[in-house]
Amino acid sequence: MRVSERTKEILQRLDDRYGLEIICSLDYTSDLELLVATMLSAQCTDERVNLTTPALFQKYKTIEDFANIDINEYSAIKEYLKSIKQ
Repeated sequence: MRVSERTKEILQRLDDRYGLEIICSLDYTSDLELLVATMLSAQCTDERVNLTTPALFQKYKTIEDFANIDINEYSAIKEYLKSIKQ
């Protein structure tokens, strides 16, 4: 069996067992929010991320908002994310 045939068979078995529906438990409304939430979810549970990110996303709505955070605002960001590190 060639590798591509084997890969197709494995993927088909996974589809048969788990279905094709992809469910994301992170709350997001944009690609940027999903990216940030995914990065944060590596540190804690998705549930904790979903509790933490609404306030963060309300203040920082665009990638430019995140990129242009003043160094003096760094402590404010830490406050948003404090519960994730616990």
